[in-house]
Amino acid sequence: MKSILKKSCVVLTATTIMLASCKKFDEVNNNPFAANGDQVQTEYFINNSIIGAQQDPGLSERMFILYWVPGGHSLQDEDGETFSQGSFVDDWASEYYRQSSQWQNNANTAIQIGTDQIAKGTSKPYTNNLIQVARIWRAYLMSEFADTFGPMPIDAFQGKNPEFKDVKTVYYYLFDELKDAASQLDVSVTNPDQVKKEDPAYGYDYTKWRKYANSLRMRLAMRLSEVDAAKAQAEFTDAAANQDYITDAADMFAVKESKGWDPLASVFRRESSWMGLPISATYNNLAVGLGGVKSADQLGAAFQSSIKPANWMGQSFPDQFATKTNDPMAGYWFNGLPNTIDPRAYKIYSIPGNITDENYPGISNSFTTFTGPLKDASGATVKTIDAKYTWNAKVDGNWGAKSSRNQLITTNGCKPLLNLLYRGGTNERVFFGPWETYFLLAEAAERGWSTPVSAKTAYETGIAKSFEYFGTSANLSTYLASTDYNRDGTSVSWDNTTEPAATHTMEYEDGISGASGTVAVAYPKNDLYKSGTVRNDHLTKIITQKYLAQLPWLPLEVWNDHRRLGLPFFENPAVEDIMPDLPALNSGNYMTSSIQFQVQRVKYPSNLRNNNTAGYNVAVSALGGPDAVLTPLWWAKH
Repeated sequence: MKSILKKSCVVLTATTIMLASCKKFDEVNNNPFAANGDQVQTEYFINNSIIGAQQDPGLSERMFILYWVPGGHSLQDEDGETFSQGSFVDDWASEYYRQSSQWQNNANTAIQIGTDQIAKGTSKPYTNNLIQVARIWRAYLMSEFADTFGPMPIDAFQGKNPEFKDVKTVYYYLFDELKDAASQLDVSVTNPDQVKKEDPAYGYDYTKWRKYANSLRMRLAMRLSEVDAAKAQAEFTDAAANQDYITDAADMFAVKESKGWDPLASVFRRESSWMGLPISATYNNLAVGLGGVKSADQLGAAFQSSIKPANWMGQSFPDQFATKTNDPMAGYWFNGLPNTIDPRAYKIYSIPGNITDENYPGISNSFTTFTGPLKDASGATVKTIDAKYTWNAKVDGNWGAKSSRNQLITTNGCKPLLNLLYRGGTNERVFFGPWETYFLLAEAAERGWSTPVSAKTAYETGIAKSFEYFGTSANLSTYLASTDYNRDGTSVSWDNTTEPAATHTMEYEDGISGASGTVAVAYPKNDLYKSGTVRNDHLTKIITQKYLAQLPWLPLEVWNDHRRLGLPFFENPAVEDIMPDLPALNSGNYMTSSIQFQVQRVKYPSNLRNNNTAGYNVAVSALGGPDAVLTPLWWAKH
């Protein structure tokens, strides 16, 4: 047994990024494990790996919330808008690197122990299946790591110092692992109840694990669509051929959260009272106006007088709100509730001032302050706004002097915040939902790949599965038929691919004087997709719906889609003042979309560079560019 543990204690960085000390492994093996390799239970290592990857509160804040969330524009970037401005905090990355290595180490140790027991003839009837489960889970962990940093070892924890490999090599390895592991699962095997308890995702239902492996392989295959189309198509169609993938809520890969301070605690950190977790400008622009479902039909009597007409732009405050951004709402405050909005939005986010709702995240006083002053250049208050029953998002970036003039938009209680349902530790964290399978199938069919369903059927089924999850299925038929455009110029109806007019006329009022007027509002130009000439084609619809369905649980995946395709539209950070870490973005080009204005990856932690210089240099060479947040990964859109 000690030889296995020693081999598993090889580190990714040779010295400092320890996966887990051998002493700790010995302690674990004495409690609750027995003292030798024949008695150690493989399932305990798998359980530790899955639970650890839920991210304890200290880690979830550092990686999930402060890197993946702003990378994917899934919530407002709260911590000084650090990552959205291209900045990097070393200890955030270091902690994820360390813990992810531990999770991978646990999965690999499970494989080693099970393999050793089979060789010795001391295995259980289910041991081989556990090995395959560990391989499938390890493949996910490796994809998560590679999609965050880039190049990584594929031979870590195997008794020798690992060597970093380029992302293409990593992905090819993952395809082989997933295909082989899925093929070796014997779904007829039954498990003792005690073993089932050690799998927090599926209770060792091997049919579900096989479905997850195939769906995960489809996800990873589609990641290569823009750089290695032949491989992407081959892997995807092979994984999809038997239709043995996640299609229903019962198959969803999800892990129950807890209310404690442990790895199973909510990744959204209810305990951290300063984190409002406000809606992002990207989500807001995609959801408002989309789907034809009226707020009047979604909300109770108390909200009806706050609902605005469909052609209402809001109140103009150009001196207090950022205007140097391609956010279509730049310079405006929406002083009410939208006429129509994607019905999932009210399920995910709270309405400011709606404190009697049991889901309102009334965690601190700052979340129950619904008014804020607006000031002029001299610091004098020119207007105080009541944000109760309004719906606004703050665009990330450097607001310059306007930050000090606008206490309204910096007060968390004045914006829609992530509901308590997703931060209270009573939910399940979703890693793969059935909607994603269908949106992957829709994209594959749209590309002309062989799929068991048509693109339209898969697209509409993906929306239906998402609506089922959020409890909004009553609105589905209205939503699917809608030809209304959201603020980005995209509609829901599959059959409506008519591009919106260049501009649409909206009514507004001057926020200070109250004078009314009309304004011709242009839909934003997404230069990253088809040179900004298309806003409402099938692929834009698919990725728009995929983004809306994946949140709030999968910010890394929506970031991956944007890095891969430039979809959906991500507004640029506001550049009222310079951002040193986004040097290409300036006051002369903020209306143009560019990958140099959007973060592309997380830098490697400094202790890799300082303590394993040779490994670090290999990793950066394999990256194909500097170790910087603006260097795209291999599969990302160039």
